[in-house]
Amino acid sequence: METLLSCNVADLSPYIPTIENPWNAQKVQHLYRRLGAYASKSQIEAALTQTPTTLIESLINEASTLALTPTPEWGYWVKSDFDASETPNYQYRRAWQKQALQNLNTDGLRGRITLFWSNHFVTEAPVYQSAAYLFQYHHTLETHALGNFKTLTHAIGLTAPMLIYLNGYQNRRGRPNENYARELFELFTLGENVGYTQDDIVETARALTGWNEREVAWGPITFDPSKFDDGEKTIFGQTGHWGYDDVIDILFTERPTEIAQFICEKLYAYFISPVVDQTIVDGLAQTFLDANFEIIPVLEQLFKSNHFFDKNAIGAIIASPIDLLIGFFISCDMNTSESFDDYSRFVPWCDAMGQEIFDPPDVAGWQGDKEWINATSFTNRWKYLDYLINRFWQHDREQFRNFAVSVIGGNSTDPAFITKSIIDFFLSRELNNQIEYDNATDVFKEEVPQNYFEEGLWDLNWGNATKQVRDLLYHIVRIPELQLK
Repeated sequence: METLLSCNVADLSPYIPTIENPWNAQKVQHLYRRLGAYASKSQIEAALTQTPTTLIESLINEASTLALTPTPEWGYWVKSDFDASETPNYQYRRAWQKQALQNLNTDGLRGRITLFWSNHFVTEAPVYQSAAYLFQYHHTLETHALGNFKTLTHAIGLTAPMLIYLNGYQNRRGRPNENYARELFELFTLGENVGYTQDDIVETARALTGWNEREVAWGPITFDPSKFDDGEKTIFGQTGHWGYDDVIDILFTERPTEIAQFICEKLYAYFISPVVDQTIVDGLAQTFLDANFEIIPVLEQLFKSNHFFDKNAIGAIIASPIDLLIGFFISCDMNTSESFDDYSRFVPWCDAMGQEIFDPPDVAGWQGDKEWINATSFTNRWKYLDYLINRFWQHDREQFRNFAVSVIGGNSTDPAFITKSIIDFFLSRELNNQIEYDNATDVFKEEVPQNYFEEGLWDLNWGNATKQVRDLLYHIVRIPELQLK
């Protein structure tokens, strides 16, 4: 984590709107960008009729009570089932990548936090190959995404994808494999070199032996007592004939503070800023401990806080490829043709921008923020948003006019007002100076004679206004601030 000082000095006390610090569209958009996958104009207007506290509680409650994504017919197939299918296994895998991206839109916070956990309890789908395993991995994360972190930690380690990815299925008596034990401490619960020794890793690996039994390829992996090391192990100073359940119990009993600090720091970096405020993390960690590792109390405290809504928290994170693409898509609230199959296209597009869902670069996951941006990825960000705008245009040009009318709340004869309203709708913060708005207004005015604007002869009903709005969107795609959320 970064050691820079944060400019956000607000605390965890609840945000209460005032005249000086109002509840407005910018804060609503900030909330949706962080908790879900951005918001349309209609969602923003509906949100402004509620208090921040009421809205946040509603979003969390909806996410925590939402039915799980339905199990596909192939969700528990084994390899022979896939081999017998006319559809190749990789297409089923791609279908579930598409589903997870759609969930960011439809499932709000539940989709968002599930994605967060997939970059915490990392696996790489191409390693274990099975589409059914990918579903089972995602299903486990989704089931516990807003539940208890200890329960999630216990559950994810016994999934077939994790047992294969980190070699747990090779871990047996007499031949312990330390891979999962090491990552359990270093990446999943404690942090690098925090609260554990090499001896703890070795002994934990012994305690995790026995999960090796698989009767058929791509089938369930179960416990085989004959391959379990039932000898005494000493983990964090505790000695006994420990097994898998004991490891999780001992870890959360002996290192609760370290776990709470590590997880809350990652939540802070994900939802607030990569520049971590240790005082805020300390407060969240105490809440996590007091709640016995329940996740919702931590999120409620954070999202309701003055710290979350502070101006320095808004636009403080570089959007991931997934956030940028899906966020822009949702914000535009326009349609493409049915043959386009939006989210199926989004999977390879995100991959080209550096983020193929469920296939991070390594076990540490995507590091995010500045790591998202390089010369190639930036160009691809423009390219695919341009392509999306073009798909909107090819399907129905009139929806560009409707979009502008929706954003400004009616018709207008003022191109500068329309331009600024649309730019501010897409950006997390206003542009730095008026010159940038003026340049964008010139793009929007296009070839319409200046006297038409001066004499009030032009408005959004103008025949070519649809193209003007489209070209403004092309311009906005290239504004650097669009990359922030």
